[in-house]
Amino acid sequence: MVNGYEINDLVKEESWRMFRIIGEFVEGFDKLAGVEPAVTIYGSARVIPDDALYVQTAEIAHRLGELGFSIITGGGPGIMEAANKGAAEAGAKSIGLNIELPIEQACNIYATKTVTFKHFFIRKVMLVKYATAFIIMPGGLGTLDELTEVLTLMQTHKIKPFPIILYDSKFWKGFLDWLRGDVLARGYVSEEDFDLLMICDNPTAVIEAVQKWYIKQEVVGKRAFSNR
Repeated sequence: MVNGYEINDLVKEESWRMFRIIGEFVEGFDKLAGVEPAVTIYGSARVIPDDALYVQTAEIAHRLGELGFSIITGGGPGIMEAANKGAAEAGAKSIGLNIELPIEQACNIYATKTVTFKHFFIRKVMLVKYATAFIIMPGGLGTLDELTEVLTLMQTHKIKPFPIILYDSKFWKGFLDWLRGDVLARGYVSEEDFDLLMICDNPTAVIEAVQKWYIKQEVVGKRAFSNR
C-alpha cells in the first residue's frame, strides 16, 4: 500500500475515534446519574476471597452501603469484587466500571450497575467524578496510579478535596517514608499535600472518617445555602 493511503486511513480512524470517546463519556454520565453520595474503592485485582483484605473490604463497603453510600469500583476481581459484594449484600448501589484489556477483564458478578470502557482516561474520570471519598486498599501499579492521580487532581484544584483513606499503615509505610524522606526533602511536594491523606487500620476507622467528613460537608452546604 502507498504510504499516503496509510496516512489518510490513520487520519480517518482518529477522527472517528473522537466520536467514540464522546460516546463513552455520554454513556458514563447517563448511567451514573443519581448515584451520589458515592465512595470509590481502589485496590489490587489479585486479592483472593480468603484474604483478610478481601473480607475487610467487603465489610467496609457493606457498612457504607447501609449508611446510604453507593460503592464504585473498577468492576474487576480482588478488592473490586469484595467492595461490590459488600455493597450488593447491603442493598446499596454496587457500581463496576470495567475496562477492556488485551486479556479481557470480566466484570465481577456483584456489580449491579456496570459500564465497560475502552479508554482508561474516561474510566478514571468516572471513578473520580461521583465520589465523596476515596478508599485506597493495598494494591499494585494500577492502585498507585489511581492514588497519585487523585492526589494530583486535588493538589491542582481540579477536584474538590475529599478524604483519601490509605488502608493498612504497614503496607503504605514505605511509600509514605519515601515521599517524606526523598520527595518532600527535595521540595518536589509540599507539607500540606500530606494533609490530603488519612491512614486507617480497621473498617470502623474508615467508616467513621467517611461519615465525619460527609456530615461536615452537609453542615457547611446547609450554612452556605441559608446565607444566600
